[in-house]
Amino acid sequence: MADDDSLRPPPAPSLDPRWSGELARLETMGEVVDLLTVEPVLYVRFSAGPQVDAGSQSRDGESGCLLPGLSVNRLAPEPWWTRPPAEWVARQLCQYEHLGQDSRFPWVLTGDEVGRGPDSEPLVVRARPIAVVAPAVLDEAREIYHRGLNAGQLPDQP
Repeated sequence: MADDDSLRPPPAPSLDPRWSGELARLETMGEVVDLLTVEPVLYVRFSAGPQVDAGSQSRDGESGCLLPGLSVNRLAPEPWWTRPPAEWVARQLCQYEHLGQDSRFPWVLTGDEVGRGPDSEPLVVRARPIAVVAPAVLDEAREIYHRGLNAGQLPDQP
C-alpha cells in the first residue's frame, strides 16, 4: 500500500502561536551559555528563521518523508558531560554550522519534542523562538571547539 500523506493527521503547528515575532540577539558564547541557566531546555536550529519555518515542515533529505516537527539540536550539555558547558555548546554549533549556508542562520528556541529525526535529532513542535545567534558567536564557538576538543576524532575502541 502506498504511503498517502492525506491519511495522516495534520502536524502540530511549527511555531507557538503566542510568539510575538521579536527576537533577542546573542552576541557572545557567554550569552548563549548563560541563557541555559534561565531556560535549560533549549535547541538550536539552522534555517531561514522562525518566520519562514512557521509555515513549513522539516523533511528528510534522503527519503523525502515529512517529519512531524522541526529538526533541531539540544544546546544543553548531557548529564554525562563533565567538561565546561561552553565546549558542549561550541560543539553543537560547529557540528551543524554547515547548515548555515545561503540564507540560513542559527537561532535558539524551545518547544515540545515529538520524536527523533533520521539522524536521531530532536523534532520540535510549538517552537518558541528565543534569540538569533550572531555570526561572531560562530567564530568564537569554532575557536573554543578547536582549542578544547579533538575535533573530528573518532572514539577509542575498548
